[in-house]
Amino acid sequence: MVLSMTGYGKAGSNHNDKQIEFEIKALNGKSTDIRMRVPNGLKEREMLLRKMIIDHAHRGKFDVTLKYGTENGDEQFALNVPLVKKYYEELNTLKTELGIESTDMLQSIMRIPNVVAPTAEHVDDEEWKVISNMVSNALNNLKAYREEEGAAMKGDLVKRIKAIQENLTKVEPLEESRMVNLRSRMLKNLEQYLQEENVDKNRYEQEVLFYLEKLDITEEKIRLSQHCDYFIETLNIEKVEKGKKLGFISQEIGREINTLGAKAQHSEIQQLVVIMKDELEKIKEQLANIV
Repeated sequence: MVLSMTGYGKAGSNHNDKQIEFEIKALNGKSTDIRMRVPNGLKEREMLLRKMIIDHAHRGKFDVTLKYGTENGDEQFALNVPLVKKYYEELNTLKTELGIESTDMLQSIMRIPNVVAPTAEHVDDEEWKVISNMVSNALNNLKAYREEEGAAMKGDLVKRIKAIQENLTKVEPLEESRMVNLRSRMLKNLEQYLQEENVDKNRYEQEVLFYLEKLDITEEKIRLSQHCDYFIETLNIEKVEKGKKLGFISQEIGREINTLGAKAQHSEIQQLVVIMKDELEKIKEQLANIV
């Protein structure tokens, strides 16, 4: 199973005379980050809500909102009388000191944050059970959304890994011409600086073999093939959180592709390397959005 990091889940419920609505939006994030807006009456249960989200939604950046309202769609509000009095006294004193003409201070005070706020009601166990069930439904909706996106991403990742493997198989038929080109290039360079009769043929062959051994790409091809197989194997495991692991494997794939390109010294092989690098970059872009 592959889960996308982005997604959306929502659920609502009625309890007594209240309408309750829970909404969660998931975005890309290297770690778990939860921004939560809940009524004051639920502050004591906020840690439980956070645990539910982490357990069900795993990694990502989450924007969470829990809303309360009456059956008429209105919240219950209360006036913070001590705060109103304090603002009024301070503003009245300032008005006298500055000689400001009379204004409707009360209307201005009512627009100040926290002067009028939703009432904080205690959430009993019965109501919390309703809320937790509703939250579970929203998280299941989020998971379904992420699974749908994740399935499409998995298909794309498999296609691109297979493209790397297919291009890797095209390298082997070019190996013979690559070796011939390297030998002829070395001989040509040697003849430019030394007379042929001054060349020790045995020593020359030893140097050629040593040089060709250093440029041998067999190990890189084997490791690259193994990393690609491991990538697909990791995609297919049941564990949900696999984005970071796939990222590490993609780094190893990139390392082998780069070494292959550095050693190749063959135009057609380097063209294949460029294609593989392009596929790998697209894979990395996708991995940034996998849980």
